[in-house]
Amino acid sequence: MGSYKLIALDMDGTLLDDDKKISVENREAIQEATKAGKIVIMSTGRGAVSAMPYIQELGLTSPLVVVNGGEVWESPSKLLKRTLLPAETVRNLHSLAQTYDCWWWAYSVQGMFNRESEAMDIDSQEWLKFGYFTENMEKLQQIRDIVEGWGTLEITNSHPSNIELNPLGINKASGVETVCQLLGISMSEVIAMGDSENDIAMIREVGLGVAMGNAQDEVKRIADITTVTNNEHAIAKVIRTYML
Repeated sequence: MGSYKLIALDMDGTLLDDDKKISVENREAIQEATKAGKIVIMSTGRGAVSAMPYIQELGLTSPLVVVNGGEVWESPSKLLKRTLLPAETVRNLHSLAQTYDCWWWAYSVQGMFNRESEAMDIDSQEWLKFGYFTENMEKLQQIRDIVEGWGTLEITNSHPSNIELNPLGINKASGVETVCQLLGISMSEVIAMGDSENDIAMIREVGLGVAMGNAQDEVKRIADITTVTNNEHAIAKVIRTYML
């Protein structure tokens, strides 16, 4: 049996196929891994509410990393750690979205807001993550340059047409590391799989970093290996090759 004890899975573009489903093959391999004493966790840009139906479908009770590391859960019902974005930062990010007239969304502890939300009282919420989406690459780069200049934010994406923002130093790697400390294992005993810029930190820092066949080029460049796509049961392939 492989020496890796834990596998951290991105969800969209990795665990989930293009129809946002978990394939039978992937589900069976995850169940085989947990039966063999391996730990399977989600490490996703999604919020907990959005991730939970899939966690329940898989029958997992393991820790999870959500909102790109903004929250780490000890189990699906017990929060371990939460790192907030200051309200003033969210106000500035929201103002930029209006200046550049692009789609935006924001995760707070209380819920999710976006451009179509009727009311958003910034000061009454506890904020976790802010994001922008536009297919105008010039506009996206301008926004990115501005927020980079602030020096206070972790800047990634989950798609080439978006930007995702967390507090500086908060990413999927910091989340997985928190899980490892909780479980008493080292990052070298972890496999991480992902397809986007928000997966790079964890793919770099674990024992085996796996880029999806459908991953962005930069992810493939820094990964230890590149596997098949999210529509070809990549999770099952990696679990059976490297864990079981």
